[in-house]
Amino acid sequence: MFRIRDYLKEYKKESIIAPLFKMLEASFELFVPLVMAAIVDTGIRQRDDGYIIKMGGILILLGVVGLVCSITAQYFAAKASVGFGKSVRRDLFHHINSLSYRELDQAGTSTLITRMTSDINQLQSGVNMFLRLFLRSPFIIVGAMGMAFTVDVKAALVFVVAIPLLSVVVFGIMLYSIPLYQKVQVALDRVTQTTRENLAGARVIRAFCRQEDEKQQFRNESERLMGQQLFVGTCSAWMNPVTYVIVNAAIIAIIRIGGIRVHTGRLTQGDVIALVNYMSQILVELVKLANLIILLTKAAASSRRVAEVFAMSSSIVEHPTGVDLRPVQDKVEFRDVSFTYQDAKEPALRHISFTAKRGQMIGIIGGTGSGKSTLVNLIPRFYDATEGEVLVDGVNVRGYSFHQLRDRIGVVPQRAVLFHGTIAANLRLGKEEATEAELKRAVRIAQAEDVIAGTKDGMDEMLLQGGKNLSGGQRQRLTIARALVREPEILILDDSASALDFATDAKLRQALSEETGNMTVFVVSQRASSIRQADQILVLEDGGMAGLGTHEELMKSCNVYREIVRSQTDDTVGKSGEHNIHKTEQRYPDEGEKEQETGRQNRVQRKGKSGRRSRRRRKNG
Repeated sequence: MFRIRDYLKEYKKESIIAPLFKMLEASFELFVPLVMAAIVDTGIRQRDDGYIIKMGGILILLGVVGLVCSITAQYFAAKASVGFGKSVRRDLFHHINSLSYRELDQAGTSTLITRMTSDINQLQSGVNMFLRLFLRSPFIIVGAMGMAFTVDVKAALVFVVAIPLLSVVVFGIMLYSIPLYQKVQVALDRVTQTTRENLAGARVIRAFCRQEDEKQQFRNESERLMGQQLFVGTCSAWMNPVTYVIVNAAIIAIIRIGGIRVHTGRLTQGDVIALVNYMSQILVELVKLANLIILLTKAAASSRRVAEVFAMSSSIVEHPTGVDLRPVQDKVEFRDVSFTYQDAKEPALRHISFTAKRGQMIGIIGGTGSGKSTLVNLIPRFYDATEGEVLVDGVNVRGYSFHQLRDRIGVVPQRAVLFHGTIAANLRLGKEEATEAELKRAVRIAQAEDVIAGTKDGMDEMLLQGGKNLSGGQRQRLTIARALVREPEILILDDSASALDFATDAKLRQALSEETGNMTVFVVSQRASSIRQADQILVLEDGGMAGLGTHEELMKSCNVYREIVRSQTDDTVGKSGEHNIHKTEQRYPDEGEKEQETGRQNRVQRKGKSGRRSRRRRKNG
């Protein structure tokens, strides 16, 4: 469970020194009205310049000592709060990275970013102000009231009435504001999400000319956030004027009571000035306390939101030690595996069973939403099967530690993701100690040599965030090379060649089959031609197995596979099962071109017939 005090234990010394020095500063500040009273009653009344200079020096000394104490307190408070923020941010980042895909999908990227940044910053500010003011302000309020009683008991009764009234106002507004600040943070999440989606999908939005719609949506979300912030700000803003009214009414009462008692000789003018100064100190500290409470209210809301993330536990539990590795012939095996996403009505996979031998290439094909990506994500335990078992080298994947399992697997995700940095740094992501020769080999297999050659600095070329200065096909080839650098035992290509042309795709498949040796390769693809030479092809339909076998076997036994192949090739199928991969639609993109081609062929045929008739006439003549 997330507790603020647990993180402040690392900064125990700073957390004690900061409020103590603030109390020292407050103590010196409480003596100032008494010195002022002495100057008025003795120095000014008796016109004693020496006494005034001496007491003025004491005031300066009190001010300097108070300043030193204040700077010391603020230094240690800042050190503790910044360290606290660093520790919470570090642990939250580590915790988020320990969550499985299921929890990350549930929380959402924008929410996690907001809690990593805005919420922790709010907590850090709250800790800083708490260490500086949580003892000082109450100490001065109580101390000023106590000092007022030492001056005059009857006049000090005004403090007894005013302070409870001020407490009711401050804490009442605070209790009302806490749930409102929580709603503000939720609205901030929505604005962050809208901003993130807009920036990430800027190209799509502009391609469909939806800028104005997106601007309107962002305007609506921003206005909703502004409205909630204005409302809660208005509620909090009532604190200052109400407290000022109460304090100023108390000052008027003190002046009236003090004036009467000065007239009767029971108080001096200096005593009245001291009482007014004490009430003014209380006013200042109450304003500070009110601002502190508002800040702590925001921090409390942020604390609950951060605690919600810490409360999330990964649905995938890592084996503490792992197992002894032992090479077997059956590299990957699915035994009656089913999987259902959280809150989904239907399972994404149902009763999947097959075995991939060491060194085999397994093709996975099926319609959109048939469960292809879900299936391969079960192998590295990005998700856990809800039923059945997934085995690697004869051992259930749950029996491995994460590093032990995933260090043997190279994954090329459906979306090609590259990071800001050099090409070489991106390729070494899976193997930091990879040599230049290993990088070049991986690049050659991935057919990415022309990508490197086309850059100014070669392997040292800087990539923008997400590899935005590369085309889709170039990004895909580099991500394939990145997976190959670590020389994994299992390589998963999740539709990672979709942006490649047919020729490059064919070269890539040939290089994989020739260079990967005993590597077991899973190829998820929408193209039948990309998986045609696979040792086994798994056909999925609505999460279930529609067929398993080689291309020739599936053409004879699997209707789903036949329909996929025929939809991508001509309807004419040879006896050997060979298909013409050039579609009629690819030859003739539109009817106009088709008519032109037909007319050209007719002209050629007519010209040919005319030529034959001419030759026959010359021969007969």
